Amino acid sequence: MADATRIIVLEGDETGQELLDQALRVLDSEVTRVEVELERHDLSLENRRRTENEVVTAAGRSVRESGFGIKAATITPEGADDVGSPNRILREELDAKVIIRTGRRIPGVTPVAGVHYPISVVRMAVGDAYGAEQWRETEDGDEVAYRTERISREVCRAVAEHSFRTARKIHARVYGGPKWTVSPVYEGILKEELDAAAERHSEVPYQPVLIDATYAGLVSGAADAPLVIPALNRDGDCLSDFVLPLFGSIAGAESVVLALDESHEVQAVMTEAALLHYVGERGREEAQLASRAVYESVLEASATGVRTPDLGGASTTSEVVDEVISRVRTKIDVWSSLGSSV
Repeated sequence: MADATRIIVLEGDETGQELLDQALRVLDSEVTRVEVELERHDLSLENRRRTENEVVTAAGRSVRESGFGIKAATITPEGADDVGSPNRILREELDAKVIIRTGRRIPGVTPVAGVHYPISVVRMAVGDAYGAEQWRETEDGDEVAYRTERISREVCRAVAEHSFRTARKIHARVYGGPKWTVSPVYEGILKEELDAAAERHSEVPYQPVLIDATYAGLVSGAADAPLVIPALNRDGDCLSDFVLPLFGSIAGAESVVLALDESHEVQAVMTEAALLHYVGERGREEAQLASRAVYESVLEASATGVRTPDLGGASTTSEVVDEVISRVRTKIDVWSSLGSSV
């Protein structure tokens, strides 16, 4: 039997923790037949305050060492003197470069604006408006606010390269981009890297579009095929929250933070969704099979009406997970008897 894969579990707050608990039920080795070892870290707001964020730093180190993390949603308090966002600390500890959020059509849920194909938003994990130095001054009797933002070519190259690799994998078009006409020096650096990646991946369709036109295109027919949308950190944050509800609910979202090596290969991954796909990419064939079983089971359950109220159903989250687990077990049993592999 293969050694257990060490997965770091980053616990969170309120509904986020409840959803994580349900996700871990699906991840159980008895369900998936993938041996895993779970290491838990309490990233609740109370514990982050108590440890002055040391628990967040330690959790980030563990994810970097193991290569795999699954995270609950967490509360970010408003006060400037409070503990702030754990996500920024985790990304910096991982040396993460890219965040990818994918929306998919949920069977039985009516999408908005006729959007049926998957859309992945690939954004910077660090830099830009996040972590920027900010200050205020008084000028001519008026209060003026300043912010110094920073992006690097290294991160822009990672976003561009991962966008094209993702598009090649899912047979998508790379669509969108920053506002390079207004900001040719700052935002233009991402456009330069996208153009360079397009030359390296000439087999991938590429349609550069300014960010404002990207928004308009998404509700007026541009999503007539799978799309991958590269973005700056702030643009991508806003864009993904716009894209995901196009599928009828944000419930279908997959959010993944990626740390990459110099060749842009994945070194560590932190998800708020299914993790097994990335475990499978490390050579664990049984994880690839289990990942497919989970995806199919979730979509099939939704198609047959087993959905939570936000998706137009009447089932509790626990009842949905019960159905998914039952279907996963059946699929893996059947595939095993047939000798199937991914």
